[in-house]
Amino acid sequence: MRTVFITGASSGIGAACAEVLASEKKYRLLLCARRLSKLTELQERIQAQNPDCEVFCFELDVRDQSDIIQKLKNLPNDWKDIDILINNAGLSQGLDLIQNGDPDDWDRMIDTNVKGLLYVTKHTIPLMQESTHPHIINLGSIAGKEVYPSGNVYCATKHAVDALTKAMRIDLLEKGIKVTSIDPGMVETEFSEVRFKGDKERAKNVYNGLTPLSGKDIADIISFVLSRPTHVNINDLLVMPTAQASGTIVKRDTL
Repeated sequence: MRTVFITGASSGIGAACAEVLASEKKYRLLLCARRLSKLTELQERIQAQNPDCEVFCFELDVRDQSDIIQKLKNLPNDWKDIDILINNAGLSQGLDLIQNGDPDDWDRMIDTNVKGLLYVTKHTIPLMQESTHPHIINLGSIAGKEVYPSGNVYCATKHAVDALTKAMRIDLLEKGIKVTSIDPGMVETEFSEVRFKGDKERAKNVYNGLTPLSGKDIADIISFVLSRPTHVNINDLLVMPTAQASGTIVKRDTL
C-alpha cells in the first residue's frame, strides 16, 4: 500500500485525485488543505465508497513553512513514510495588465505556487527515504509553457514550477525519486472563481461554449503516471481539452 500526500486536496484536482486513487484500493491518503471542513467532507465521502481506504487529513496553508515543519513532525508514526507527493496546491489571483496588478495578488500567487511548493517538497523528501518507489508530481499549467495577456505573474509562477520540476529531477536522480509535471489547459474547478475573487458569473463565462477538462480527467492521468513500472518516468505531460489549441485559442460553439 503506497502512501500519497496531496496538498490542496479539499476541492478540484486535489479532491479528484484523492477519490480516484482511493477507488484503486492500493493507496492510503494523506490529505491537507486550508479548509479542514471540506477535507472532512471529502474523507467521509471517500470512506463511504471505499470503507477500507485509510485517510488522514490535516489543515495546512502551504505558504507557512513553520506550520509545514510542525504538522509533518506531528504526524502519527504510521503516516511518516510517504511514497508519493502530489504538489497540487496553487491558485491565480486577478487578471490584470502588469501595470494595473495588485502586489498583494502577486505575493499570494508567488507564496503559494512557488514558495509553498518548495517548502512542502523540501520537508517531505526526508519522509520518502524509506520508499522503494518514490514519486513527486507537480501540478503545472499551460501557463508554464506560454504567456498570455494579463497572465503575467501567474504565468511566471507556473514557468517557475516548470523549471523547478526539471531541477528536482536532476537533483533527486541519485535518490531514485521520479519527478513529473502535469500541465493542464482549461480545467473547470474553483480556479476561475478564485481568480475572479468570487465572481461566479465571470468564472462561468470562461467555459461557455466548450467542454473543459474536469478534475477527474487530470486525476485519471495522474493515476496512469503512477502506474508505470519502476524504470519508466513520464517527465512532462501537457493535456488540453479538444476545444483548446493554446493558452488563448479556443473553439466555442455558438447557439
